[in-house]
Amino acid sequence: MITCHVKYVIDPYQLAEFEAYAKTWIEVVERLGGTHHGYFLPSEGASNIAYCLFSFPSLADYESYRHIALTDPQSVALVDSLLEKKFILSYERSFMRPLLD
Repeated sequence: MITCHVKYVIDPYQLAEFEAYAKTWIEVVERLGGTHHGYFLPSEGASNIAYCLFSFPSLADYESYRHIALTDPQSVALVDSLLEKKFILSYERSFMRPLLD
């Protein structure tokens, strides 16, 4: 299993837009074969940092998801909305191997 950890720097004045975007990405990841562990939104402390975690059985499965997402109508619409509204300022993506036992 491979888990993708994403740290977002978001526009805190567009938190509602980011939240709607995040909820829909959870659906997309699940529909395309991944397991989404959720988004973690600002509450106390920094108001412009959010995180998410999602897993795929392998890096190859993640790469397949990325390829399919490029033409998936729902994911394309999400990227278009992000480019239009600019509620994510930057992000860092890391891949981790969970230790569950």
